[in-house]
Amino acid sequence: MAMKGKNCVAIAADTRFGIQAQTVSTKFQKIFELGPRLYIGLAGLATDVQTVSERLKFRVNLYELRENRRVKPKTLLSVVSNLLYERRFGPYFVEPVIAGLDDVTSEPFVASLDLIGCPMVTEDFVVSGTCSEQMYGMCESVWSPDLDPDQLFEAISQALLNAADRDAVSGWGAVVHIIEKDKVTTRTLKARMD
Repeated sequence: MAMKGKNCVAIAADTRFGIQAQTVSTKFQKIFELGPRLYIGLAGLATDVQTVSERLKFRVNLYELRENRRVKPKTLLSVVSNLLYERRFGPYFVEPVIAGLDDVTSEPFVASLDLIGCPMVTEDFVVSGTCSEQMYGMCESVWSPDLDPDQLFEAISQALLNAADRDAVSGWGAVVHIIEKDKVTTRTLKARMD
């Protein structure tokens, strides 16, 4: 999930990797850095998460070499959308969430896509994964406009942990990145492990 704040943005994901009800790992990376203030979260099939993250790193590097500038969040949205739409008849089973700050204006940006690349840009928060319904409910109750970085961290953490507690195949800890103009703060959260 990702949330907007006042001149900041947050992205968070749980750390569980499982095959249905069987937990395989509790340290699975689902959030990837694609720029100094640009992150993507990938929920879905583990092999596709790894494949899409590698292909995106390649395409972002190619873009930056060609254009001689950093990729903007809205441009990354188009890159991800094109990557997923190319495989629409045999799709990657991932639901990407993009969070970042524009390099020039420092405007917060959050967006999500479905598995064939249909984008959804919002002004508050986006969610994806197995407990989307629970996360929507929690986000609607804890999010408010113009949260500062500490309030944003508290809101996204509470939303993710409480939603994951209501889903048997999510959880086992979480990682939260708070992206500000001058720094990125990464925190690891403990969660229920049952």
